[in-house]
Amino acid sequence: MRFNIFPVKGTQLGEFEEIVLLTVVLLREEAYSVAVLEEMETRMERPLSIGNVHRTLQRLEEKGLLHSRFGESSAQRGGRRKRLFTLTISGERALVEARDLRNAYWADIASHSFRTAPP
Repeated sequence: MRFNIFPVKGTQLGEFEEIVLLTVVLLREEAYSVAVLEEMETRMERPLSIGNVHRTLQRLEEKGLLHSRFGESSAQRGGRRKRLFTLTISGERALVEARDLRNAYWADIASHSFRTAPP
């Protein structure tokens, strides 16, 4: 089975991008960079760079897969506002297509045994 997964140039997802998008979906209204970082570190059980998360969120927004807006300022943040991220329709489509591609691979692998090379 062949998939035309990403017909629009520049919307292919890397693994880290996919995980960032999924984390934004999970966090809903609380999806800002530090919360995304903390959720990913908890789930992946390893430390991550806030800089990588920031750059990835920005790149995903440039690709049209995320939208951002500023939340209200808070005294806890010294009057600064959080940049909150939400998934766009294109982002949802990219995630669904990535999932479908992975599922197709796993379905084909499930029907065969793993053929690994000897150590």
